[in-house]
Amino acid sequence: MSIEQPIDPQLIEQTKQQIRSLVGEIAQLAKTNVAPEEFYGQFLPRVVSALAAVGGAVWTVNPEGQLALQYQINLQETHLRENEEHQAQHSRLLYKALSSGEALLVPPHSGPGDVERVGDETPAANPTEFLLLLGLLKTDLETMGLVEIFQRSDSSPTTQQGYLRFLIQMCELAGDFLKSHQLRHFSDRQTLWTQLEDFTRAVHASLDPREAAYTIANEGRRLIECDRVSVAIRKGKKCYIEAISGQDLFDKRSNTVRLLGKLATAVVAGGDPVWYTGDTRDMAPQVEDAVQEYVDEAHSKTVAIMPLRRPPPLEEDDPKKRVAPEAPIGALIVEQIEDSRVTASLTHRADVVCKHSSTALANALEHQNLFLMPVWRTLGKTRWVLEARTLPKTLSIAGGVLLVLLILGLWPASFTIESKGTLQPVERRNVFAGIDGEIQDIPAGVDGGKTVSMGQLLVQLRSSDAQIELTRIQGERLAAIQQLLNVGQELRDERLKREERIRMAGKQAELKQTLAALDDQLGYCKAKQKQLEVRSPINGEIVTWDLRKLLPLLRPVHRGERLIQLADPAGPWELELHMPENRMGHITKYQQGLYEKSREMLRQRLREDVQDKLGEEASDEDVDKAVETELAGVPDQMLREKTIALLYNRLRKQAESVLNDNAADESLRAKLGEVLRETTYDGAKAKLLEALPDVGDDDLKARLRAAATLPDVPDDQLDVTYVLATEAGTRQHGTVKEIHNSAEIRGDEGNTVLIKVELDPDELEQLRKEKKFRSGASVNAKVYCGRRPLGYVLLHDLIEFVQARVLFKFF
Repeated sequence: MSIEQPIDPQLIEQTKQQIRSLVGEIAQLAKTNVAPEEFYGQFLPRVVSALAAVGGAVWTVNPEGQLALQYQINLQETHLRENEEHQAQHSRLLYKALSSGEALLVPPHSGPGDVERVGDETPAANPTEFLLLLGLLKTDLETMGLVEIFQRSDSSPTTQQGYLRFLIQMCELAGDFLKSHQLRHFSDRQTLWTQLEDFTRAVHASLDPREAAYTIANEGRRLIECDRVSVAIRKGKKCYIEAISGQDLFDKRSNTVRLLGKLATAVVAGGDPVWYTGDTRDMAPQVEDAVQEYVDEAHSKTVAIMPLRRPPPLEEDDPKKRVAPEAPIGALIVEQIEDSRVTASLTHRADVVCKHSSTALANALEHQNLFLMPVWRTLGKTRWVLEARTLPKTLSIAGGVLLVLLILGLWPASFTIESKGTLQPVERRNVFAGIDGEIQDIPAGVDGGKTVSMGQLLVQLRSSDAQIELTRIQGERLAAIQQLLNVGQELRDERLKREERIRMAGKQAELKQTLAALDDQLGYCKAKQKQLEVRSPINGEIVTWDLRKLLPLLRPVHRGERLIQLADPAGPWELELHMPENRMGHITKYQQGLYEKSREMLRQRLREDVQDKLGEEASDEDVDKAVETELAGVPDQMLREKTIALLYNRLRKQAESVLNDNAADESLRAKLGEVLRETTYDGAKAKLLEALPDVGDDDLKARLRAAATLPDVPDDQLDVTYVLATEAGTRQHGTVKEIHNSAEIRGDEGNTVLIKVELDPDELEQLRKEKKFRSGASVNAKVYCGRRPLGYVLLHDLIEFVQARVLFKFF
């Protein structure tokens, strides 16, 4: 009696239906356009499921001709990795099946015996306990790999052959997929080659780094088929973004561009390309930080940063051997905004663009860095100017330019330094509150622009504390007086005992001292009461405007607070210039030059005087020592006055010598007397020149002419020309009388130095008569600083900027 149970026909049909469904899925999968890796991941599970196998593996041939595992199911069940010998036998079996070109069915634990070994070569064998089904993945051109199925060995030979036939059919479907994939790959490569040809032609068309970078960014984005491509160029140790695809102009100071440049700098410093798809665990810390900062700002899902390197040259002795690569010259940044997948096509195209971009950008930078390349490029573009037809015009223009340069470099012109300032009376006083209080009254006629006299009441203050203090002291004083009267009356009583009289006398003396102290306090309080009357300290004009708005009634004021500003417009005026500190060097240099001329002239005059005192026998060394000793004690501001005094004394001595000469007649004596009565050097010289025509004696005339021709002393004052804002067409003049030693910050003008200018008296009087100016009037002034070449006068601001901002960085 048979113990086998009959197989359910419905179960068999259900199993066949599942297998047909899996086969249909595999056939449908073979028609899809997916990557081979994804295809294998869906193909093998279906085949294993259809065969009810333990597992399986897909092996493909790599470019080096070796088998590589692409996908596996339960490979660990074979225990191949636990024994190197078994693993080697299995590998030989796979290569044998690949070389045979046919599918194989290999029983478990099968293989040649030891006698079949050839030397130490490992034989092909199945060391596993599973039945191995090996099917080949073929296309029309080549064998791409094989499929290995791990099947149980307890089935019949007929069933095993059925397994193999099924696997062969599935491999044929996989082969159809690979054929389609190859066709698509070849089509993509053809398209890629066409695009690459266009890209190569465009990217190598220009040797300008900026143009090359923009071409790489825009054409590279089309070739790579990504969302954005940027090009960074390395300058020193940092990388700067030079071009971004789709943007002709961009703000290099924007946060996104700045962070992208920081990211490129970090990657270029490491030298290896970086691909970011959301995971930064395997990146260097500095690169990880830079990536996170940029992604947080730009929100890109995929960012690839590939260093651009200059291709290394071939060595002369061995053309096939290349030298070590140089440092990167920049970076190519590829971005995907929404897609985080990195396909093989994307990486391949990005690598191609990176290689060609490296060569193009390196050539452009090398060409740009040639010595004086911008000059040679400009000259090359202007060769037409040297042609025969244009040569005369070129020579004429060159001659004109040369003439202009000579004029700018040699023609002297007045060099002036401009500054803004205000006109102010010299006599100015601020009126302060002498006591804490509040505004009680401002008399009529006291307002901005009004004239006041010395001692005139300007503001009446009121102080409750001062009044209370005065009342208190007056009350205490009256009480002390009353007590003193009472004590005096008691002392006049003759019946008063001696001890009581002594006590009362002491009390009387104490009250007198108290009364004296109260009198002093009363005087102090009355003085404080007097300070409540704010009076004018000078005769002048109130220059504080809107006085009643500034000092309203009952407004509290504090001791030392400025209430009113006065000025005396009838007295002398001065011009206050606020000269920028960076222009003071010209003024100081010119002023020191004037002082040096005055010092040299004084040195000559002192030498003559010292020579006269020491006599002819004095040595030059003694004379020089005496001159320098006396000259050392003369400050710069007194050089001119000292020189004038020496010349004036010499002129007077010469005039007195002639006056004492018996040959001088009465007429000459009278004129020489006028010379001696003159108080100025210039006036004495003028009088002496008037007297020369009346001198008949040749010897006297020669002596007087020697005195009259003494040199004039040059003025060491700085001349100032200014224009009132209300009278732009009229120029006025003055001289610098004081330059402050310190600079102060004044609003938007920055650091300025105060220069006080003394005005010309005649011009001041004329302006005062015409009433063309007022206190605080603004002016534009120019301080004369000698003569300089015309080009320097016109371009001195630019020259100073270059010296301060550009040359300072290099020297």
